[in-house]
Amino acid sequence: MQHFPVFMAISGQRITLSGGGAAALAKLRLLLKTEARIAVFTPDPDPQIADWASAGRLTLTRRALRAGDVAGSVLFYAADEDTAEDARTAAIARAEGAPVNIVDNLTDSSFITPAIVDRDPVTVAIGTEGAAPVLARAIKADLEARLSPRLGLLARAGKAFRKAAEALPMGRRRREFWADYYFGTGPRATDHGIENTLENLLSDHLSRADRPGHVAFVGAGPGDPELLTLKARKALDEADVVIHDRLISPEILELARREAVIVGAGKEGFGPSTAQDTINALITRHAATGAQVVRLKGGDATVFGRLDEEIDACDAAGIAWHIVPGITSASAAVAAIGQSLTRRGRNASVRFLTGHDMQGFADHDWHALARPGEVAAIYMGKSAARFLQGRLLMHGAAPDTPVTVIENASRPDQRVIATTLSALPADLARARPAGPALTFLGLRPRAAAAALDDMTEEKQELA
Repeated sequence: MQHFPVFMAISGQRITLSGGGAAALAKLRLLLKTEARIAVFTPDPDPQIADWASAGRLTLTRRALRAGDVAGSVLFYAADEDTAEDARTAAIARAEGAPVNIVDNLTDSSFITPAIVDRDPVTVAIGTEGAAPVLARAIKADLEARLSPRLGLLARAGKAFRKAAEALPMGRRRREFWADYYFGTGPRATDHGIENTLENLLSDHLSRADRPGHVAFVGAGPGDPELLTLKARKALDEADVVIHDRLISPEILELARREAVIVGAGKEGFGPSTAQDTINALITRHAATGAQVVRLKGGDATVFGRLDEEIDACDAAGIAWHIVPGITSASAAVAAIGQSLTRRGRNASVRFLTGHDMQGFADHDWHALARPGEVAAIYMGKSAARFLQGRLLMHGAAPDTPVTVIENASRPDQRVIATTLSALPADLARARPAGPALTFLGLRPRAAAAALDDMTEEKQELA
């Protein structure tokens, strides 16, 4: 971030602008929406600027800016649209202590003016560091269409009512009250032209019963924030407490409300872990206080997520809950290698397996898994690679059965390790994947599959 966005208090402060043409007009139309004192210096002002001066909306001095004119200003705009003149006036402003914006000159400006959506007192500022003005304008247009013109009215009425709203306790209950006002009751009131009833409608909310604690078991997907579902985003927006697994990416945790309490409850196979009883207690204790709790699990909460134990704990404590499905790691990982989990003529079913369970390495129907054409997605299989290899070879699996390990599926540091059953432990030892990894038995990356098919055809022709 090269420019830090701030909202400066400029009521009654002096802002000076040098220029009288189109660039000056564009800036002045924005500046005149403020409560600042605007001073313009130009020997040749546009008629519109002269009209504003006649109406007392700004002070116009019909000459070029000179030393002493910027003293006491909180901002200065160089808008003469002449490189030499802009450099001259900017130098005066800097010498007199004012931050400088030179129109269409990002490099020499000490601040920039963003694209603005104005719903006074609600203001949305959009900046792109000068890299994409077209994008900023497109976002502005989208927000202008989305935000009701009456939003300012709602905000002004709400501001006047804030003192009365202090009767509500701080935290979730007060937040829900304002959310209901801005996104429910308030807009409906203004839509029917009954602005004078806003205070009564707000007062009604003060007497509403408090919402009980609730737990949302949310699948966070494989790690890419863009793969979160809309329901998952909504749950994070409403959460008072987020209790998350070890593998939840920082980018996803950033999406939680700033005021939310973030609690790590990590588990690691054959490593340090938070006991399941401790996690159950965390969930129920926070929800019992009336908090809206999100239990955030990697992938899909219903796949190897110990979900039933946590639901049972909620049921025993009389706490309501619901499940928000997520994209499981198998779906993200198979997409990364350009394959599908099932394919006509290859496999009509796919198995989701875990490499280890509470007792250690997990046992499975090895004879069925060893058959040609079988496909399995193996979660938590890194540590169990040699065990899996031994069991499968012992039950007749071909040594050249393709195996693909996808580390950090969907994330920027995703890595694909293509190998075979016979080489699996050695290749993993060389690659040393440190992140979460999913192992596919019976699948290879599509590009590798095509290359292997070509080699096979060449061998057949030579034979």
